[in-house]
Amino acid sequence: MKTTLESVVIKFAGDSGDGMQLAGTLFTDTTAVLGNEIATFPDFPSEIRAPQGTVAGVSGFQVHFGTSGVHSPGDAPDVLVAMNPAALKANLHNLKPACTILIDVDSFGKKDIEKAGFVTSPLEDESLSDYKVIDAPITSLTKAALADLGLDNKSADRCKNMFTLGMVFWLFSEPLEQTIAFFEQKFKKNPTIGEANIIALKAGYNYALTVEAIKSSFTVLPAKKKPGVYRNITGNQATAWGLMAAAKKAGKPLFLGSYPITPATDIMHELTKHKWAEIKVFQAEDEIAGICSTIGAAFAGNVAVTTTSGPGMALKTEAIGLAVMTELPIVIVNVQRGGPSTGLPTKTEQSDLLQAIWGRNGESPVVVISASTPADCFDWAFEATRIALEHMTPVILLTESYLGNGAEPWKIKTLNQLPEIKPLTLETKDASWRPYNRDDEKLARKWVVPGTPEMQHRIGGLEKDECTGCVSHNPQNHEVMVNIRSEKVARVANFIPEQRYKGKDAKKLLVVGWGGQFGILFGAVNELQKEGKDIAFTHFNYINPLPKNTAEIFSKFDKILVCELNKGQFANYLRAVLPQFNYEQYNKVQGLPFTVKELKAKFNELLEEK
Repeated sequence: MKTTLESVVIKFAGDSGDGMQLAGTLFTDTTAVLGNEIATFPDFPSEIRAPQGTVAGVSGFQVHFGTSGVHSPGDAPDVLVAMNPAALKANLHNLKPACTILIDVDSFGKKDIEKAGFVTSPLEDESLSDYKVIDAPITSLTKAALADLGLDNKSADRCKNMFTLGMVFWLFSEPLEQTIAFFEQKFKKNPTIGEANIIALKAGYNYALTVEAIKSSFTVLPAKKKPGVYRNITGNQATAWGLMAAAKKAGKPLFLGSYPITPATDIMHELTKHKWAEIKVFQAEDEIAGICSTIGAAFAGNVAVTTTSGPGMALKTEAIGLAVMTELPIVIVNVQRGGPSTGLPTKTEQSDLLQAIWGRNGESPVVVISASTPADCFDWAFEATRIALEHMTPVILLTESYLGNGAEPWKIKTLNQLPEIKPLTLETKDASWRPYNRDDEKLARKWVVPGTPEMQHRIGGLEKDECTGCVSHNPQNHEVMVNIRSEKVARVANFIPEQRYKGKDAKKLLVVGWGGQFGILFGAVNELQKEGKDIAFTHFNYINPLPKNTAEIFSKFDKILVCELNKGQFANYLRAVLPQFNYEQYNKVQGLPFTVKELKAKFNELLEEK
């Protein structure tokens, strides 16, 4: 029997070495090819090798796919793949009634159960009676399927994730061809390993087809999308591609100077694949060298980028100030993670906002923008580059671990579909030129690269003369330059779109968000709007400066609720720049995104207040 579903949430969970991230990614890729809407949430331990078999060592990958209405990875799974007792223990509190649980019974030995924190075996004590449990000897069946290949025990054991994936593919009527092609390509130089994974995949599929415990399969129909070519993309990939596209539109080579740091490193990895596109990637010895090389590359006329996360931003602080002083166009991408210090390197958080806006010595203003979804990281990386080049200013682009590692379908764009980028480059002699001469609209100086004939000039970290660029200790000149740099950033508001909001007839409650929680906030508000609730939603990508009509929107509502994954940083920023409004807060700092359920409860609480 086959049942058609509107949407499904699946969570693959197991020990760090069980290959759940790969299984989830391959399932997502296949689902994307079939045309479903998708949102994913990879979640893995912060430790490189957490204690095996413990709840702390559980690695998970959640994917929500459907025909429509997929705005988030989902609150709770409809299907849980639990490769060991710890994976079950870690997720048991967050399961829907009648959830299907796929279990590898070979991993449920007495010691495994005790290590996970169970007092008794959950397979025997009726604690799973409310769920549909599929208990299969996955490890032993995988080894039996691979017996003729002559693999060692460890190599055979590693293929159990593909046996499990094969079962899930059958359960949701999805084809194997995409995954088979992946292994054929990946293991061209080691075909035995590729063959082992393919055999395990097919064995899991066939086992699900024949085992009596699985009596039916499901189908999720493709989403209705605008015509075009789509691919599955992560936020870090999209960021890299947006930077490449911007460099091409600007007619400049792209330079990345970075130091590896979780969760931003994949941007650097992606850019190293595209040397054909005039990309230079420099893996620096530390964060300071990364951004200083970026400043040098900008001085030399490149589209110059550095990538990092919160701890790296702290180290780059003085050099960002140097970029402000020299008024060079650089893009700093901060893929935020939980802090402080090393904090939670693999968990998501929005805790670097105030650091981005104000976290430098002196009066050191920069433009700050943020991305909303994995796919639109492309657009905001492009926009960050456009603003930097057209306004001659550093720009900080904030994404998050949730976005960088998450994935969704993306409609591929051609360069012709993208807006123009017009760098303020001056390449021929101009007798009236001075390093800090500015245009009237943007207050931006011209970009003259070293080697331009008869246009030698000085820039550096000491305060500059308003016109010549020579070092100046004049108090009045310093105040003039401070005010100009501030006004230049403020005038960016004249060149960005006005803020939009959803819920034109609402008056009681405006939900405000920023960054990567867009889909979850939108989904929660959308559900309440369908119920007839007096609620609206606006989400910010331009943060410093804010869109010019922000105060106009806020003035329409009785209550404003700011939701963010920190202790209230955007709310406090709004209090500073728009103090005439009262802001309520809803905050979460657990290294996890919001859930629709908890958001709706908070929204209803405020809506019911008199």
